[in-house]
Amino acid sequence: MFMAELQTIKENYTFRRLYKSKKCYVYPQIVVYVAKNRFGAFRYGITTSKKVGNAVKRSRCRRVIRAALYEYSDKLSQCRKGYDVVIVARTKTAYVKSTELIKPIGESLKKAGVIR
Repeated sequence: MFMAELQTIKENYTFRRLYKSKKCYVYPQIVVYVAKNRFGAFRYGITTSKKVGNAVKRSRCRRVIRAALYEYSDKLSQCRKGYDVVIVARTKTAYVKSTELIKPIGESLKKAGVIR
């Protein structure tokens, strides 16, 4: 399964719904919000605020997070359906490699019960 096949979250109200959700996993590099959806599909969203840095740093953060999430694409194809995940970049995200984000993303998805 490629990342192009995963659905992305684009609507602002969906992001706001996830920010209010109870399941939030905080790490030094990222914050992961997880909530169930009614669509029966795994959807993800990535956000970076202006606190992270200029446009170049924010874009790099999104690329790094996307690359780390790509490592779980096989497991996400077999995961329990019907979850929305939003990954928020923090200031440290601009200075790490995608391999350093694989563990926090995997831990948060396992704790939330998205993947086994």
